Amino acid sequence: MRTRPVRGTLPSLGMTQDGHVLSVSLARALRDAGLEWTPARGDHFVMPDRGMDGEVFVLSDMTIEVNHFRGGTVIGFNGTTEWALDSVDQRDALWLPGEHQLRELLGDAFAGLAREGGGYRVTLSEAGRHTSYDGANPSEAYGRALLSRLEAPSSR
Repeated sequence: MRTRPVRGTLPSLGMTQDGHVLSVSLARALRDAGLEWTPARGDHFVMPDRGMDGEVFVLSDMTIEVNHFRGGTVIGFNGTTEWALDSVDQRDALWLPGEHQLRELLGDAFAGLAREGGGYRVTLSEAGRHTSYDGANPSEAYGRALLSRLEAPSSR
């Protein structure tokens, strides 16, 4: 699989199907809370802490491919990107899950998404208890809901 940089004015990073994005800080918090990434075509990611936080890459079949080796997974850049980067360890890339991926990760606990004021609210329903998580866009609300589930004592 190969990737291409996503260009444009991005308020933060991690494009979603509604055009909004997941912030690097929320993506990092999700990873640190235990969210695992198996790279797949269409996934968005950044190379944080390398002065490239503003460059969002998308795994595709054209410029970046995923290679699996005994020592780990490597994301290979095949010479068509604008800067020199042959390959990076998957551990160095930060996945920016899309809205549809976040919703899927919430599973049966997901009860709804609604506009709330100037933003969005995701509601989860677990064991007869409803909890809500707000965000400026759907991805942020989904991300906050998933983070709460990953950080919950019962999820460990």
